[in-house]
Amino acid sequence: MGTTIALRFDNDRAYVTLDRPDKHNGLTIDMISELIASAKSVARRPGVRVVILSGNGPSFSSGMDIAAASSDPLAIVRNFVPLPGRGTNAFQEACWAWRRLPVPVIAAVHGRCYGGGLQLALAADVRFATPDAEFSVMEAKHGLVPDMTGAATLSRLVGVDKALLLTMTANTVDAAYAAKIGLVTEVAADPVAEAEKLAGQIAARPQHAVAAAKRLFDKTWHAAPRRTFAVERATQLPLILRKAVSNLTAR
Repeated sequence: MGTTIALRFDNDRAYVTLDRPDKHNGLTIDMISELIASAKSVARRPGVRVVILSGNGPSFSSGMDIAAASSDPLAIVRNFVPLPGRGTNAFQEACWAWRRLPVPVIAAVHGRCYGGGLQLALAADVRFATPDAEFSVMEAKHGLVPDMTGAATLSRLVGVDKALLLTMTANTVDAAYAAKIGLVTEVAADPVAEAEKLAGQIAARPQHAVAAAKRLFDKTWHAAPRRTFAVERATQLPLILRKAVSNLTAR
């Protein structure tokens, strides 16, 4: 896709790899743009059933490269402006674009997963991490707060109390603790292999049902019960009708 994001397709899978290994995949303004473009390419690609997101080199991502980003303050300002019709700016869209995809996104995490890198991983639907992976909501060390959709994903995954503790302290936690509080789905010696295994299981299910499940939970996770029930009905009815039509045509 670009110089720092590698994108390849293999049958029903898309592989998105952060590729700035000498900097522990520290995020730059260019990488933000490339992440958004990669998500758009995946969305346009017919037949993709699962995305596997990973990092090349010693780490998944050490977060935003503050020094590199600070060299062009105007670019920060430009990318901070909300995108038309999206409700996100470029920094946020680099993460939330993966949540928008109708297919599951699996993050395979190793090494450092800090700051913006963590927010990117949290935007995936599932996270596998090596036992020695490290996680930190790093922004407080720079006098900042998470601003790449972390406020939405952190409180959703770990609860508001744990989200506040992680954010206010900027402490680094290990994979075992991250899994315990829900930051990580599972700890695995080879997260890419686990991602591949899960991808195979998901690809064996009807694509429209998988997409509907992702859409259902995204729309209802923080919704009131009445709203949730309405979305359940609206999501399920087309699936039932689709199944009925399929059964009729199969006779």
